[in-house]
Formats: sequence, structure tokens, C-alpha cells
Amino acid sequence: MFEDEEILEQQELKARLQQKRLDDDFLWLMESQRGRRIVWSQMSRAKMFQTTFDTHGGRMSLNEGMRQHGLYLLGEINRLCPETYPVMVRENTHYEETEQ
Repeated sequence: MFEDEEILEQQELKARLQQKRLDDDFLWLMESQRGRRIVWSQMSRAKMFQTTFDTHGGRMSLNEGMRQHGLYLLGEINRLCPETYPVMVRENTHYEETEQ
């Protein structure tokens, strides 16, 4: 019984360390303009900024599945570094205007 608790504690520690590493990696990515541009691109490709509606059910399901990835990224931003979202929007809105 004691061994089971010890194994469980080790698994929980490992999971916490893995999550910490993922969080640190995401924060590192969001620290630079280049990283924010990558995240913005992923969110755009995930159809975060447009409707996912399609009269074809299969395409709409695909669009919604892609959108889930964008929502995940937005959730990570809100959880870890919400102050970077307006910066990312400003940087990429300006970039898109100059590309037209």
C-alpha cells in the first residue's frame, strides 16, 4: 500500500514537471515578436477570427476541430501571459495592414 502511494506521488511529480516545462516553453515563445507571430499564424489558420459555418457538415466539423486548437492557444495565453495578447494583436494587425 505504501508503495502505491509512493508511485502515485512520483507520477504526480512527473506530470507537474512536464506541465511546468510546457508552460515555460510557451512563455518563452510569447516573449518575442517572432514567437507571437507564430502563435497568431496558428490561431488564424485555426479559423479563430472567422466563422466556422459551412453548409457541408463534414467541412464544418473539420473547421470546428481546427478551431479547438486555436481556442487551446488562446486559453494558454489567458492562463499564462494575458498581457501579451493585446501586444500580439497590435503587432499583427499593423503587419496585416502594411501587407495590403
